[in-house]
Amino acid sequence: MEVKRYKARTIREAISKVKDILGPEAMIISTRKVKGGNENHLFEVTAVPAGGEELHRDAALLGEVKSELMSIKDMVYLLNHSGGIIEKLVMNPEVLNLYAKLIRNGVREEYAGVFLKRTGGLTGPASAVSRNIISGAITEIKRVIKIRDPFEVKDNHPIVAAFIGTTGVGKTTTIAKIAAELMLKGKRKVGLMSIDNYRIGALDQIKTYANILGIPCFPAFNKKDLHFALKRMEGKDVVLIDTAGQSQYDKARMEELREMMPDALSISSHLLLSVAMAESEMHKTAVNFSPLNIQSYIFTKIDESEHCGSIINQLMGHNLPISYITTGQNVPEDIEKAKPETLLKLLLNRN
Repeated sequence: MEVKRYKARTIREAISKVKDILGPEAMIISTRKVKGGNENHLFEVTAVPAGGEELHRDAALLGEVKSELMSIKDMVYLLNHSGGIIEKLVMNPEVLNLYAKLIRNGVREEYAGVFLKRTGGLTGPASAVSRNIISGAITEIKRVIKIRDPFEVKDNHPIVAAFIGTTGVGKTTTIAKIAAELMLKGKRKVGLMSIDNYRIGALDQIKTYANILGIPCFPAFNKKDLHFALKRMEGKDVVLIDTAGQSQYDKARMEELREMMPDALSISSHLLLSVAMAESEMHKTAVNFSPLNIQSYIFTKIDESEHCGSIINQLMGHNLPISYITTGQNVPEDIEKAKPETLLKLLLNRN
Protein backbone atom coordinates (compact mmCIF):
# COMPACT_ATOMS: atom_id res chain seq x y z
CA MET A 1 0.00 0.00 0.00
CA GLU A 2 1.36 3.39 -0.97
CA VAL A 3 1.25 5.98 1.81
CA LYS A 4 1.08 9.61 0.70
CA ARG A 5 1.81 12.78 2.68
CA TYR A 6 0.49 16.21 1.73
CA LYS A 7 1.39 19.54 3.34
CA ALA A 8 -0.35 22.90 3.23
CA ARG A 9 -0.78 26.07 5.28
CA THR A 10 -4.24 25.04 6.47
CA ILE A 11 -5.90 21.71 7.10
CA ARG A 12 -8.53 22.58 4.51
CA GLU A 13 -5.87 23.09 1.81
CA ALA A 14 -4.14 19.85 2.76
CA ILE A 15 -7.37 17.89 2.61
CA SER A 16 -8.20 19.48 -0.72
CA LYS A 17 -4.88 18.23 -2.13
CA VAL A 18 -5.61 14.69 -0.96
CA LYS A 19 -9.11 14.79 -2.42
CA ASP A 20 -7.88 16.08 -5.78
CA ILE A 21 -5.11 13.50 -6.09
CA LEU A 22 -6.42 10.40 -4.30
CA GLY A 23 -10.17 11.00 -4.55
CA PRO A 24 -12.95 11.48 -1.94
CA GLU A 25 -12.83 7.84 -0.81
CA ALA A 26 -9.16 8.02 0.22
CA MET A 27 -8.55 7.26 3.88
CA ILE A 28 -6.79 9.59 6.32
CA ILE A 29 -4.23 7.85 8.51
CA SER A 30 -2.98 10.83 10.51
CA THR A 31 -2.83 14.60 10.70
CA ARG A 32 -0.18 16.72 12.35
CA LYS A 33 1.55 20.07 12.37
CA VAL A 34 5.08 20.23 11.03
CA LYS A 35 7.61 23.03 10.72
CA GLY A 36 7.75 24.75 7.37
CA GLY A 37 9.99 27.42 6.01
CA ASN A 38 10.63 30.62 7.99
CA GLU A 39 9.52 28.81 11.15
CA ASN A 40 5.95 28.71 9.93
CA HIS A 41 3.90 25.63 10.68
CA LEU A 42 2.22 23.51 8.05
CA PHE A 43 -0.48 20.88 8.30
CA GLU A 44 0.54 17.43 7.10
CA VAL A 45 -2.08 14.83 6.17
CA THR A 46 -1.02 11.23 5.70
CA ALA A 47 -3.44 9.24 3.55
CA VAL A 48 -3.81 6.17 1.40
CA PRO A 49 -5.98 5.56 -1.66
CA ALA A 50 -9.30 3.83 -1.04
CA GLY A 51 -8.53 0.14 -1.07
CA GLY A 52 -11.32 -1.71 0.73
CA GLU A 53 -9.97 -5.14 1.64
CA GLU A 54 -6.41 -4.12 0.84
CA LEU A 55 -6.61 -1.24 3.33
CA HIS A 56 -7.80 -3.46 6.17
CA ARG A 57 -5.29 -6.20 5.27
CA ASP A 58 -2.36 -3.79 5.40
CA ALA A 59 -3.59 -1.62 8.29
CA ALA A 60 -1.54 -3.57 10.82
CA LEU A 61 1.60 -2.57 8.92
CA LEU A 62 0.90 1.14 9.46
CA GLY A 63 1.89 2.03 12.98
CA GLU A 64 -0.15 5.24 13.02
CA VAL A 65 -3.38 3.72 11.77
CA LYS A 66 -6.22 3.59 14.30
CA SER A 67 -9.33 1.46 14.05
CA GLU A 68 -11.30 4.62 13.27
CA LEU A 69 -9.99 5.59 9.85
CA MET A 70 -11.74 8.55 8.29
CA SER A 71 -12.41 9.09 4.62
CA ILE A 72 -11.59 12.34 2.89
CA LYS A 73 -15.29 12.66 2.10
CA ASP A 74 -16.12 12.59 5.82
CA MET A 75 -13.36 15.07 6.61
CA VAL A 76 -14.62 17.48 3.93
CA TYR A 77 -18.10 17.21 5.44
CA LEU A 78 -16.71 18.05 8.87
CA LEU A 79 -14.75 20.99 7.53
CA ASN A 80 -17.98 22.39 6.12
CA HIS A 81 -19.97 21.78 9.31
CA SER A 82 -17.53 22.39 12.13
CA GLY A 83 -17.61 26.14 12.56
CA GLY A 84 -13.84 26.22 12.97
CA ILE A 85 -13.72 23.42 15.53
CA ILE A 86 -12.01 21.00 13.17
CA GLU A 87 -8.73 22.93 13.27
CA LYS A 88 -8.64 22.51 17.06
CA LEU A 89 -9.28 18.77 16.88
CA VAL A 90 -7.14 17.82 13.91
CA MET A 91 -4.13 17.08 16.13
CA ASN A 92 -6.14 14.64 18.23
CA PRO A 93 -7.53 11.97 15.88
CA GLU A 94 -9.42 10.00 18.54
CA VAL A 95 -11.29 13.05 19.79
CA LEU A 96 -11.88 14.14 16.21
CA ASN A 97 -13.40 10.73 15.52
CA LEU A 98 -15.84 11.13 18.41
CA TYR A 99 -16.83 14.54 17.07
CA ALA A 100 -17.27 13.01 13.62
CA LYS A 101 -19.50 10.26 14.99
CA LEU A 102 -21.73 12.80 16.70
CA ILE A 103 -22.03 14.97 13.60
CA ARG A 104 -22.63 12.04 11.24
CA ASN A 105 -25.37 10.77 13.52
CA GLY A 106 -27.23 14.07 13.41
CA VAL A 107 -26.08 15.89 16.55
CA ARG A 108 -25.90 19.61 15.86
CA GLU A 109 -22.43 21.05 15.50
CA GLU A 110 -22.91 23.48 18.36
CA TYR A 111 -24.01 20.73 20.75
CA ALA A 112 -21.16 18.40 19.78
CA GLY A 113 -18.82 21.33 20.37
CA VAL A 114 -20.37 22.00 23.78
CA PHE A 115 -19.72 18.43 24.95
CA LEU A 116 -16.07 18.63 23.93
CA LYS A 117 -15.56 22.14 25.26
CA ARG A 118 -16.83 21.17 28.71
CA THR A 119 -14.10 18.53 28.93
CA GLY A 120 -11.25 20.66 27.61
CA GLY A 121 -11.31 19.04 24.19
CA LEU A 122 -11.28 22.44 22.47
CA THR A 123 -9.44 24.65 24.92
CA GLY A 124 -7.21 22.25 26.85
CA PRO A 125 -3.52 21.62 26.13
CA ALA A 126 -2.61 19.66 23.02
CA SER A 127 -1.05 17.03 25.27
CA ALA A 128 -4.38 16.26 26.97
CA VAL A 129 -5.02 12.52 27.04
CA SER A 130 -7.59 11.59 24.41
CA ARG A 131 -9.29 8.95 26.49
CA ASN A 132 -9.95 11.46 29.28
CA ILE A 133 -11.52 13.93 26.86
CA ILE A 134 -13.65 11.22 25.24
CA SER A 135 -14.75 9.82 28.60
CA GLY A 136 -15.58 13.31 29.81
CA ALA A 137 -17.57 14.13 26.67
CA ILE A 138 -19.60 10.93 27.00
CA THR A 139 -20.28 11.80 30.64
CA GLU A 140 -21.54 15.22 29.52
CA ILE A 141 -23.87 13.60 26.98
CA LYS A 142 -25.21 11.24 29.66
CA ARG A 143 -25.99 14.21 31.88
CA VAL A 144 -28.34 15.49 29.19
CA ILE A 145 -30.18 12.15 29.05
CA LYS A 146 -32.60 12.22 31.96
CA ILE A 147 -34.75 9.14 32.51
CA ARG A 148 -38.20 8.82 34.04
CA ASP A 149 -40.31 5.76 34.80
CA PRO A 150 -43.95 6.97 34.58
CA PHE A 151 -45.18 3.81 36.26
CA GLU A 152 -42.89 3.68 39.26
CA VAL A 153 -44.94 2.68 42.29
CA LYS A 154 -44.85 5.49 44.85
CA ASP A 155 -48.11 5.06 46.73
CA ASN A 156 -51.35 3.15 46.49
CA HIS A 157 -52.98 5.57 44.08
CA PRO A 158 -53.61 4.39 40.51
CA ILE A 159 -51.46 5.86 37.76
CA VAL A 160 -53.34 7.42 34.84
CA ALA A 161 -51.21 8.26 31.80
CA ALA A 162 -52.24 9.79 28.48
CA PHE A 163 -50.19 9.35 25.32
CA ILE A 164 -50.24 12.26 22.91
CA GLY A 165 -48.62 13.16 19.63
CA THR A 166 -49.10 13.71 15.94
CA THR A 167 -50.97 11.41 13.60
CA GLY A 168 -49.09 8.20 12.78
CA VAL A 169 -46.47 8.53 15.51
CA GLY A 170 -47.45 5.14 16.98
CA LYS A 171 -49.52 5.95 20.06
CA THR A 172 -51.92 3.00 20.00
CA THR A 173 -49.21 0.43 19.30
CA THR A 174 -47.00 1.93 22.01
CA ILE A 175 -49.84 1.75 24.53
CA ALA A 176 -50.36 -1.93 23.71
CA LYS A 177 -46.63 -2.61 24.20
CA ILE A 178 -46.54 -0.80 27.55
CA ALA A 179 -49.73 -2.50 28.74
CA ALA A 180 -48.27 -5.92 27.94
CA GLU A 181 -45.00 -5.07 29.66
CA LEU A 182 -46.73 -3.79 32.80
CA MET A 183 -48.90 -6.89 32.98
CA LEU A 184 -46.37 -9.57 32.10
CA LYS A 185 -43.26 -8.17 33.78
CA GLY A 186 -44.72 -5.87 36.41
CA LYS A 187 -47.76 -7.97 37.37
CA ARG A 188 -49.83 -4.79 37.34
CA LYS A 189 -53.58 -4.56 36.79
CA VAL A 190 -54.05 -2.44 33.67
CA GLY A 191 -56.99 -0.80 31.93
CA LEU A 192 -57.18 1.00 28.59
CA MET A 193 -59.18 3.99 27.43
CA SER A 194 -59.64 5.81 24.15
CA ILE A 195 -60.53 9.45 23.78
CA ASP A 196 -59.81 9.36 20.06
CA ASN A 197 -63.15 10.26 18.52
CA TYR A 198 -61.69 11.56 15.26
CA ARG A 199 -59.95 8.64 13.60
CA ILE A 200 -62.17 5.98 12.04
CA GLY A 201 -61.48 2.60 13.62
CA ALA A 202 -59.36 4.04 16.44
CA LEU A 203 -61.50 2.49 19.17
CA ASP A 204 -61.63 -0.84 17.36
CA GLN A 205 -57.84 -0.98 17.18
CA ILE A 206 -57.22 -0.43 20.87
CA LYS A 207 -60.14 -2.74 21.78
CA THR A 208 -58.48 -5.47 19.73
CA TYR A 209 -55.33 -5.12 21.81
CA ALA A 210 -57.42 -5.06 25.00
CA ASN A 211 -59.17 -8.28 24.03
CA ILE A 212 -55.85 -9.99 23.30
CA LEU A 213 -54.51 -8.93 26.69
CA GLY A 214 -57.79 -9.70 28.46
CA ILE A 215 -58.19 -6.25 29.99
CA PRO A 216 -61.03 -3.69 29.95
CA CYS A 217 -61.18 -0.84 27.46
CA PHE A 218 -63.63 2.07 27.56
CA PRO A 219 -64.25 5.00 25.19
CA ALA A 220 -64.64 8.57 26.35
CA PHE A 221 -65.91 11.19 23.94
CA ASN A 222 -66.21 14.07 26.40
CA LYS A 223 -65.24 15.07 29.94
CA LYS A 224 -68.31 13.38 31.45
CA ASP A 225 -67.48 10.10 29.69
CA LEU A 226 -63.90 10.36 30.95
CA HIS A 227 -64.99 10.72 34.57
CA PHE A 228 -67.36 7.79 34.18
CA ALA A 229 -64.73 5.58 32.55
CA LEU A 230 -62.18 6.37 35.26
CA LYS A 231 -64.75 5.39 37.87
CA ARG A 232 -65.19 2.05 36.16
CA MET A 233 -61.40 1.60 36.23
CA GLU A 234 -61.25 1.76 40.04
CA GLY A 235 -59.13 -1.09 41.29
CA LYS A 236 -56.67 -0.88 38.39
CA ASP A 237 -53.04 -0.07 39.11
CA VAL A 238 -52.51 1.70 35.78
CA VAL A 239 -54.86 3.26 33.23
CA LEU A 240 -53.44 4.07 29.78
CA ILE A 241 -55.29 6.63 27.64
CA ASP A 242 -55.06 6.71 23.85
CA THR A 243 -55.64 10.18 22.42
CA ALA A 244 -56.37 11.38 18.91
CA GLY A 245 -53.41 12.05 16.67
CA GLN A 246 -53.42 15.68 15.67
CA SER A 247 -51.39 18.27 13.88
CA GLN A 248 -48.93 20.15 16.03
CA TYR A 249 -50.39 23.29 14.46
CA ASP A 250 -54.01 22.60 15.45
CA LYS A 251 -54.17 24.67 18.62
CA ALA A 252 -57.94 24.39 18.90
CA ARG A 253 -57.77 20.60 19.10
CA MET A 254 -54.96 20.79 21.64
CA GLU A 255 -56.98 23.15 23.82
CA GLU A 256 -59.92 20.77 23.55
CA LEU A 257 -57.72 17.92 24.78
CA ARG A 258 -56.31 20.03 27.60
CA GLU A 259 -59.79 20.93 28.83
CA MET A 260 -60.87 17.32 28.68
CA MET A 261 -58.04 16.28 31.03
CA PRO A 262 -58.03 18.89 33.81
CA ASP A 263 -55.29 18.91 36.44
CA ALA A 264 -57.75 17.67 39.04
CA LEU A 265 -57.78 14.23 37.38
CA SER A 266 -54.00 13.83 37.88
CA ILE A 267 -53.46 12.48 34.39
CA SER A 268 -49.82 12.57 33.30
CA SER A 269 -49.14 13.32 29.62
CA HIS A 270 -46.36 11.72 27.61
CA LEU A 271 -45.35 13.03 24.19
CA LEU A 272 -44.45 10.59 21.42
CA LEU A 273 -41.92 11.86 18.89
CA SER A 274 -40.88 9.93 15.81
CA VAL A 275 -37.11 9.96 15.30
CA ALA A 276 -37.87 9.66 11.58
CA MET A 277 -39.55 13.08 11.45
CA ALA A 278 -37.74 16.24 10.43
CA GLU A 279 -35.91 17.76 13.37
CA SER A 280 -37.56 21.14 12.84
CA GLU A 281 -40.98 19.48 13.10
CA MET A 282 -39.89 17.58 16.21
CA HIS A 283 -38.97 20.90 17.80
CA LYS A 284 -42.27 22.54 16.82
CA THR A 285 -44.24 19.53 18.05
CA ALA A 286 -42.65 19.75 21.49
CA VAL A 287 -43.25 23.51 21.69
CA ASN A 288 -46.85 23.39 20.50
CA PHE A 289 -47.83 20.43 22.69
CA SER A 290 -46.19 21.93 25.79
CA PRO A 291 -49.47 23.41 27.17
CA LEU A 292 -50.48 19.81 27.87
CA ASN A 293 -47.84 19.67 30.63
CA ILE A 294 -45.70 16.93 29.13
CA GLN A 295 -44.00 14.68 31.70
CA SER A 296 -41.74 12.64 29.43
CA TYR A 297 -40.76 11.87 25.86
CA ILE A 298 -41.27 8.55 24.13
CA PHE A 299 -39.11 8.36 21.02
CA THR A 300 -40.62 6.06 18.40
CA LYS A 301 -39.60 4.53 15.07
CA ILE A 302 -35.92 4.26 15.93
CA ASP A 303 -35.78 1.50 13.31
CA GLU A 304 -36.98 3.86 10.58
CA SER A 305 -34.23 6.42 11.01
CA GLU A 306 -30.59 6.15 9.96
CA HIS A 307 -29.51 8.71 12.56
CA CYS A 308 -30.56 9.29 16.18
CA GLY A 309 -28.78 12.56 16.94
CA SER A 310 -32.09 14.42 16.87
CA ILE A 311 -32.83 12.83 20.26
CA ILE A 312 -29.86 14.64 21.81
CA ASN A 313 -30.76 17.85 20.00
CA GLN A 314 -34.30 17.63 21.35
CA LEU A 315 -33.07 17.08 24.89
CA MET A 316 -30.66 20.00 24.64
CA GLY A 317 -33.44 22.29 23.41
CA HIS A 318 -36.33 20.97 25.55
CA ASN A 319 -34.93 19.29 28.62
CA LEU A 320 -37.52 16.65 29.51
CA PRO A 321 -36.84 13.08 30.63
CA ILE A 322 -37.27 10.08 28.35
CA SER A 323 -39.41 7.15 29.46
CA TYR A 324 -39.38 4.73 26.50
CA ILE A 325 -38.01 4.14 23.03
CA THR A 326 -39.66 1.94 20.41
CA THR A 327 -37.85 0.08 17.67
CA GLY A 328 -40.54 -1.55 15.51
CA GLN A 329 -44.18 -2.61 15.17
CA ASN A 330 -44.06 -5.92 17.03
CA VAL A 331 -46.18 -6.07 20.19
CA PRO A 332 -44.95 -6.35 22.87
CA GLU A 333 -41.31 -6.88 21.86
CA ASP A 334 -40.25 -3.65 20.16
CA ILE A 335 -40.14 -1.32 23.13
CA GLU A 336 -37.75 -0.75 25.99
CA LYS A 337 -37.39 1.55 28.93
CA ALA A 338 -35.00 4.35 28.10
CA LYS A 339 -31.48 4.01 29.47
CA PRO A 340 -28.53 6.36 28.94
CA GLU A 341 -26.35 3.43 27.87
CA THR A 342 -28.84 2.34 25.20
CA LEU A 343 -29.12 5.84 23.77
CA LEU A 344 -25.36 6.30 23.76
CA LYS A 345 -25.00 3.04 21.85
CA LEU A 346 -27.51 4.22 19.27
CA LEU A 347 -25.74 7.55 19.03
CA LEU A 348 -22.17 6.33 18.73
CA ASN A 349 -22.55 3.01 16.93
CA ARG A 350 -24.73 4.10 14.02
CA ASN A 351 -22.87 5.38 10.99
